[in-house]
Amino acid sequence: MRFRISRRTHGPVLAALALLAFLLLTPTGYEGALTYQGADRVRAEVLSCDESDLVDTGLIRTGEQRCSVRLLAGHFAGRTVTAVNRLNGSLAQDKLFSPGDTAFVVVSYSGEDIITVSMTDHYRLDKEALLAGLFLLLLVAFAGATGVRAILSFVVTILLMWKVLVPCLLRGWNPVWVALGLVLVLTGLILSLIYGFDRRCLAATTGAALGIAVTAVLGVAFTNLFRIHGAVMESSESLLYAGYQNLNLTRIFMASIFLGSSGAVMDLSVDICSAVYEVVQKRPDIGAREAVASGFAVGRAACGSTTTTLLLAYSGSYVALLMVFMAQGTPVEFILNYKYVAAEIVHTIVGSFGLVTVAPLTAITSGLLLTGNSAVSSGQGDQARR
Repeated sequence: MRFRISRRTHGPVLAALALLAFLLLTPTGYEGALTYQGADRVRAEVLSCDESDLVDTGLIRTGEQRCSVRLLAGHFAGRTVTAVNRLNGSLAQDKLFSPGDTAFVVVSYSGEDIITVSMTDHYRLDKEALLAGLFLLLLVAFAGATGVRAILSFVVTILLMWKVLVPCLLRGWNPVWVALGLVLVLTGLILSLIYGFDRRCLAATTGAALGIAVTAVLGVAFTNLFRIHGAVMESSESLLYAGYQNLNLTRIFMASIFLGSSGAVMDLSVDICSAVYEVVQKRPDIGAREAVASGFAVGRAACGSTTTTLLLAYSGSYVALLMVFMAQGTPVEFILNYKYVAAEIVHTIVGSFGLVTVAPLTAITSGLLLTGNSAVSSGQGDQARR
C-alpha cells in the first residue's frame, strides 16, 4: 500500500524531472542559425556618450549615438572600445545610453581584430533573474512542496514551448496539431503534479482536454469565418522575410487561440474537480448525480470571474490602441470591424467558450469518477498519508 501511494504521488515528479533532463539535453536544431557569426554578445559598461550625430525632430530622434564602453566578458574582456547605437526614429525600439549604464553589445571580430561594436540594449538579465528568484522564494515559502512542483511544471512548460513547439512550427509542421498535442501533454503533466496519479487527475485532465478541444474547433472555424490572416500577430511577417515563406501564419494564429486560454482552462478544471472531491469526502454516500450538480454550482460561480480575467489578460496590452481610437473619434462599428480587433475578439470569446464548457464537462467527469467506494477509499488513503 505504501509503495502504491508513493508511486502515485512521486511518480509525476520523477516523470517531470526525467522530461526536464531530456529537454535540457535536447538541442533545438537552430543553435547554428545565428544572425551574427563570428561575434560575441557580451555585457559592457558605458563610460561616456557622444550624441553630436543625433537629430531631433519633435518626438523623434534619429542618427547615431557613439559610446565608449569597457567590455566585461567574452574574448576581448577588459578592452575599451567605441560602440555605435543607431536610432531609427522608433520610440518602441530605440534606446539611449548614459555613462554608468550596463549594456548588451555585439562585438564583430576577425581573429584578434575588432571590426565593429553595436549597442543592442540595456542589460536586464540580472534584474530579471532577481525578479524570478524573489517570485520563486515567495512561492516555495507559501506553498512548500506544492510550490516546488509548481516551479517544476513552470520550467518544463517553458522548455517544451522553446524546444518543441517553436522548432516544430519553424519546420512547417501543422501548428494546430502540434500545439494541441503540446497542450494535452502539459495538461496531464501539470495536473498529475497537483493530484498525483489518481482519479482526481483523470477527472480534471479529461474535463480540461474536452474544453481545450472545444476551443480548438471553434478557433479554427471562426478564424476562417472572420477571414483573419495570421499576419495580425506581432512580428509574424518578419518570419516570412527571414526566409520562412512556407509557414502558414493563419494556422499558427489558430493554435495561439487555444494555447493562450489553456492555462485558464486547466485552472478552472482544478477548481471544480477539487470542489467535487471535497464534497465527496464529506458525503461518501453521495451519488454521481448530486456530485455533478455540486460541480455545476461551483462552475457557474467561477465562470463569470474567470471569463473576465481572460478578457483583461488579452485586452491589457491594447490600452494604448483603444486610446488612439477614442482620441481620433473612430466609430465603434469601425473599431470592431478592424481585422486586428476582430482577431482579439476571436481570442477572447473563443477562449471564453473553452472556459464555459470546461466547467460542466469537468463537473460531469468528476462526479462520475470521484463517487463510489474506490474513490472514497482513495481519499481515506490520502488523509492517512497526511
